[in-house]
Amino acid sequence: MIQKLLLRLFAPALIGLISFTLPAQTDTSKVIKVYRYNIDEEIAPPVWRKTKKAFQEARELQADIILIHMNTYGGLLDAADSIRTKILKSKIPVYVFIDNNAASAGALISIACDRIYMVPGANIGAATVVDQSGKPLPDKYQSYMRSMMRSTAEASGRNPEIAQAMVDPKIYVEGISDTGQVLTFTASEALKNGFCEGIANSDKEVLKLANINNYTIVKQQFTAIDSIIHFLINPFVSGILIMLIMGGIYFELQTPGVGFPLAAAVIGAVLYFAPLYLEGLAEHWEILLFLVGLILIALEIFVIPGFGVAGISGITLVVAGLTLSMIGNIGFDFSGIQLTALLTSFFIVISAMFFAFILSMYLGKKVLTTTTFGHIALDTTQQASKGFTSSDTAYKKMVGQQGVAKTILRPAGKVVIDGDVFDATAEVAYIDKDEKIKVTGYQTSQLIVTKA
Repeated sequence: MIQKLLLRLFAPALIGLISFTLPAQTDTSKVIKVYRYNIDEEIAPPVWRKTKKAFQEARELQADIILIHMNTYGGLLDAADSIRTKILKSKIPVYVFIDNNAASAGALISIACDRIYMVPGANIGAATVVDQSGKPLPDKYQSYMRSMMRSTAEASGRNPEIAQAMVDPKIYVEGISDTGQVLTFTASEALKNGFCEGIANSDKEVLKLANINNYTIVKQQFTAIDSIIHFLINPFVSGILIMLIMGGIYFELQTPGVGFPLAAAVIGAVLYFAPLYLEGLAEHWEILLFLVGLILIALEIFVIPGFGVAGISGITLVVAGLTLSMIGNIGFDFSGIQLTALLTSFFIVISAMFFAFILSMYLGKKVLTTTTFGHIALDTTQQASKGFTSSDTAYKKMVGQQGVAKTILRPAGKVVIDGDVFDATAEVAYIDKDEKIKVTGYQTSQLIVTKA
């Protein structure tokens, strides 16, 4: 009698609880449309582009589920954060199937998904923020990553303490992680601790575990243009293009006229900025910064003697234009941009420019001295016995003569002596235009002068 009474009292609640906890497919006759795309590479701008395209197509197809097939060791934090936010805001349920690895940034993205499935032997975790060499960054970066992992776990109904233990080895979770070790789950451990909804070997098994039997899978497809853009916005490729731009400019300055080096630099600039512009990363004013910077550098080299404000400003604007074009700021609003993203872009630009300069000097020496393609540069010797003389004697006779500065000497510039123009270098400080000068010496076919 008592058992029947208890059954009548608690049966509705038990039925409601069961119906809430079991993944239900309310209409078994409906064909569930599953949109699937892969994250099987380093988390970087190309993956963020792939994700935006996937979610847009899933909405257009009115997909019921988005399934991410993942195998990654991690990547850039800013790209991972963008993908994570996209998943958390998605009205379409997002499942992830971890096929081997979801490390670092991959773990952050996985935890944001509504359901996580893993193959036997897969891993998830190890989300410590590291630099390019794999060394952990200072605690302010780890603190931000801990916060993201914690808030993401809370949003998806998972244990936030476990999530942040995947970042910080100092986090202790009783019975799960020991201090001194960053937490990484195997498939069975993730299943046991609520970071995995099931272990499967294929998409078919994943959907079966999700109680979805009547379905169709639409896989992401890329056009040729998509593939080209996807390739060009890779940070490594961007670095190569920057090297092409800088190397082309360097070689153009070393050769007379306008030729192949300048064409290579222009092509490199187009390939660098065009895909970033199409993706909404590079804006008009950022490209303009780059162009103005080049103009200032050209003025400093060809018009203004020496190297001063124009040259430094030009280099600064070129670096700023290249760097800002790689990050997703909106106009002059940088509030949503992480410092790590800005520093990563700056590092890529500076490294590429440095290597371009070193490589250009090396190749320039090789090309100008090689005989493989003929004598590109003159290599004959002008012998004094054949009537050739140097200008040393003429310069020696000019020591002690006076003239006028034709341009500002800062410290190099031009001077006029007896109506003739000469290259000159100020011996001390700088000399203003039209000031009287006196020749005190000469070096490498250039006069050394001081104020008269």
